[in-house]
Amino acid sequence: MADNLPNLSRARVAVLGAGKMGGILLQAFLKQQILSPERLLATVAHAERAAALSAQWGIQVSTDNPAATEAADVILLGVKPFQVPALLEEIRPALTPEKLLISFAASVRTEAIERVEVPVIRAMPNTPSMLGAGISALCRGRYVRPEHMELAESLFAAVGRTVVVDEKHMDAVTGLSASGPAFIYIILESLAEAGVKVGLPRDIATLLAAQTTFGAAKMVLETGYHPALLKDAVTTPAGCTIDGILELEEGGLRVTLIKAVMRASQRAKELAAG
Repeated sequence: MADNLPNLSRARVAVLGAGKMGGILLQAFLKQQILSPERLLATVAHAERAAALSAQWGIQVSTDNPAATEAADVILLGVKPFQVPALLEEIRPALTPEKLLISFAASVRTEAIERVEVPVIRAMPNTPSMLGAGISALCRGRYVRPEHMELAESLFAAVGRTVVVDEKHMDAVTGLSASGPAFIYIILESLAEAGVKVGLPRDIATLLAAQTTFGAAKMVLETGYHPALLKDAVTTPAGCTIDGILELEEGGLRVTLIKAVMRASQRAKELAAG
């Protein structure tokens, strides 16, 4: 029964496929001290890599997916989407209804995992989770109970913010918040390049661009004001900012960013379709 699922303070968590995002989450869990090293397990494909990561992270890392599944209460699936069916078949004997599966394999629907009839939550975190500044969207499968969602939200809240969405929105989440950091880095890099163009040293230009990006995002998050309202507060009549905004509009920045998210979301749908 789901009542047997331990809370986060007592749960053992295994990440099957500790690649890029799996590694980011593992390191964040350790850095934020929400899970002690003895309650974290991970698997990778190669023994040499497992030994190196075990030494680096101070946790048990192996190539044995069934054993890690057997030992864990919460199993995070971090393999590539096309690898999920084979992994599920491999760990099926170790799965029970008392365990919780959380998949962050892009585009893999919960119903594709639920064929093993265990509680499944689909998650889409992003890379700033490494610094506790991520955003993770969660959606529930049909066997998920409130205590499952509570545990998952606690787990991902430790590495940033969380939102709960219907599964129909997960491809859009992928296009916006999972791909979004790359779009922001391009904007940030461009601002820094602009600073160099108008005479600033590169290190100062990069710092100004990064802190300005951070501060603007923080204003939206902490004031709750619409970005347009905050933009208007910076834009004085006949001032410098409105001239810059005119250039952005003429260059199509707004439409280009919207189309970038649409394209990334469409690609996520295509991945789901195989």
